[in-house]
Amino acid sequence: MSSSVPFTIPSVSGEVSDAVVKVLDSGWITTGPQTAAFEQEFADHLGAAHVVAVASCTTALELCLRALDLPPGSAVLTPSLTFCGAINAILHAGHRPVLVDIDEDTLVPSPATVAAAAARCKGSSGGRGGSSPHDDEPRAMIVQNQGGYPVDVAALAEAAGLDRARVVEDAAHGPGAARGGKPVGSESFAACFSFYATKNMPIGEGGAVASSDQEFADRVRAMRMHGMSKDSWKRYMPGGSWRYDVKTVGLKANMTDVQAAIGRAQLAALPAWQERRARIVAAYDEALRDLPGLVLPQRNLDGVRHAWHLYQVRVPDRDEISAELEAAGVATSVHFIPANQMTAYLEILGADECARVPVTDRVGAELLSLPLYPGLTDDGLERVVSALTEALRTRS
Repeated sequence: MSSSVPFTIPSVSGEVSDAVVKVLDSGWITTGPQTAAFEQEFADHLGAAHVVAVASCTTALELCLRALDLPPGSAVLTPSLTFCGAINAILHAGHRPVLVDIDEDTLVPSPATVAAAAARCKGSSGGRGGSSPHDDEPRAMIVQNQGGYPVDVAALAEAAGLDRARVVEDAAHGPGAARGGKPVGSESFAACFSFYATKNMPIGEGGAVASSDQEFADRVRAMRMHGMSKDSWKRYMPGGSWRYDVKTVGLKANMTDVQAAIGRAQLAALPAWQERRARIVAAYDEALRDLPGLVLPQRNLDGVRHAWHLYQVRVPDRDEISAELEAAGVATSVHFIPANQMTAYLEILGADECARVPVTDRVGAELLSLPLYPGLTDDGLERVVSALTEALRTRS
């Protein structure tokens, strides 16, 4: 049976088609003037000093870790309740993930869990299931805005004993979020955004790095194009030169002008989409707050604006309830299967390291993401509520 209420449907601005056609007619479709315009407009939207558009949030994370120029094999703190791309970025950059447990209420690391992970870096087991000792302190940290809830970067950096310039923010869920009146990414040393098809501002694929530091942004900008000193737009413009240098080893991780043109149209529509998300969340809150056995998403929002990329509830018998909702025509998802439960990371990090996140394991088994997207109709929302209510009441 196909789902009558999909888990998500990408929102597409009515301006996208014309924007793409204009790029195709321009004769320049890879990184060029549209990408530069998108970077400036997204920077203005965030209030950030610099934005570098890249191929994905995963490549953004890896580029940032490479641009930090850490010693090979450095310990990098990361929550285990995260998408596998964040763990892969650490490994691809040549470093060692150190898993951080979460706070049960916020679903993100707390200063206490960060401090605990930082303290065990010395002497922690490493390698493929082995126990070779390490005597290094954490050199960097990835922090994630889980579901759109903005983390307190300053508090987590202090707990880890790290300068803010060693913290990379995974803001894949972040557009629209703010803490203390400041949008996520507005003052970050390195904040990485995603424009994947399911995200709040979907392009299809794509990402960006926002930074307050020009030297760091320039380094990421060069590294997204193999580390070349000139991109193709500058080389092939009238008066340009084919000469270039490679001063640092980079990746092929640039955004195209086709993607950027879509992004510019989508960015203009984002505020209205965020308002719709907030209305859906309020409706969910009202309808679900008294259901037995249900834990609603983070409620302590003093000084915080949630981006509401996800509406993550906690339920008993999660897998069975998910199956019952699917049978009722409602699609759901899980964010995320904890990284420490993945076969590859268990082999790389070892059983001891992967056993260090008990709250993640317990809470992760209860998480269920409900449909949340601007195109979700009121009738669709009511169907989600009805199906979940029925599934929970049969268990009370």
